[in-house]
Amino acid sequence: MSFLEDVLERAQRVADGAEVFAVSSAVTPVHFTANRLKAVQEQQTWGVGLRIIKGGRIGFASTTRQDDPQGLVARAQETLPLGPEASFTLPGPREYPAVPTYDPAVEALPVRALIDLGQEAIERLRGRWPEVLWECRLAKAVTTVTLLNSQGLSASATHSLVSLTLEGSQIRDGDMVFVAEAVVSCHPLRDVGEVVSSLDEQLRWAQRLVPAPQGEVPVVFTPRAMAGLVLTPLLTGLNGRTLVRKASPLEGKVGQPIVDPRFTLVDDPTIPYAPGARAFDAEGVPSQRTPLIEGGVLQGFLFDLQTAALAKARSTGSASRSPATLPSPSPSVVVIGEGDTSMAEAVGAVSRGLMVEGVLGAGQGNVLGGDFQANVLLGFRVEGGEVVGRVKDTMVSGNVYQVLQRLIAITRERRWVWGWLLSPTLVCGGVTVAAKG
Repeated sequence: MSFLEDVLERAQRVADGAEVFAVSSAVTPVHFTANRLKAVQEQQTWGVGLRIIKGGRIGFASTTRQDDPQGLVARAQETLPLGPEASFTLPGPREYPAVPTYDPAVEALPVRALIDLGQEAIERLRGRWPEVLWECRLAKAVTTVTLLNSQGLSASATHSLVSLTLEGSQIRDGDMVFVAEAVVSCHPLRDVGEVVSSLDEQLRWAQRLVPAPQGEVPVVFTPRAMAGLVLTPLLTGLNGRTLVRKASPLEGKVGQPIVDPRFTLVDDPTIPYAPGARAFDAEGVPSQRTPLIEGGVLQGFLFDLQTAALAKARSTGSASRSPATLPSPSPSVVVIGEGDTSMAEAVGAVSRGLMVEGVLGAGQGNVLGGDFQANVLLGFRVEGGEVVGRVKDTMVSGNVYQVLQRLIAITRERRWVWGWLLSPTLVCGGVTVAAKG
């Protein structure tokens, strides 16, 4: 009998229902700093969480040890008096969609290949920008998730991942420029050309410092800006936990238009080999494509078992967790629908505005109400339909529901951001821009 089976069997003796969730991973990170290789490591981690239900309440405990199953069960029992009420029942065995997430070539990828990839990216960029200092992080990871429960459910899945992140800092006459780009894949990375081209473009645009436009102006939100700024309040409002707490401004608006009819937002963990893809969620519910906003109309929310029961809905297979936490609803692979405008045409439609690429301190303001506010870490002034230079000491703010009602353009081109978001560039009117000086 395995450790997980032993824990489940012991938990079933003392509880009305039990669930064991385990994650094991092997990660090899490679770190370059100041253009030089700094560290190479190999890390093995394992953890298990036990959720039990007894007398209508939830108990929970976790461990990273594999030698004390009874202790884990006892600790979960101890939390029952203070645990939340259980509004759900654990699922039984299910049929899962075929969602490929593992490439054995990642496991076989030598560390030398990661080092060479980082060195190649830095050398190509240094050839163009010798004064820029580069921080480069690469990693390969293979993770296995296993789930067992007292209803007979037994599920396991393995995921592979390779990531490359490059951050550059340029200091010139007291002025600092920060650029960044990243790529994440379920397959080995073979080419750094796209990352290098993006960073080269960012640096070229950043060399000229210009005043920021101020007031309510059109703003070009690149995919990175969408991930770091715009989507935070929007996904908060679409979260089932926010809904059942009566904190979502979207309560009671399913079936109603809430943003521009050109805007579509879907959560889809069934996309093959997307880094956030999965065949089942952290409670064993089958993954599905969940439309959230279609044609500007609110379609629904993201639920796990608990929030779905409280909302008198059904789980959307959106439970997410670590071994040390209870499940909660969370997006997996977010997809924003493409538009009908090229990037050049979208920028060309802006006579005077701002392009936001990176932000610092996002999430300020009334996030639950849809507000966003952040300092611009990397942004560019657009004048006469062209990028004319970089701005500094600039802040953008607005309300996501109002901004997405003032859409000017959505590009055909889309880009993956950290493997969890596929987004076009959006141009929105009426965003508030403020700057020092």
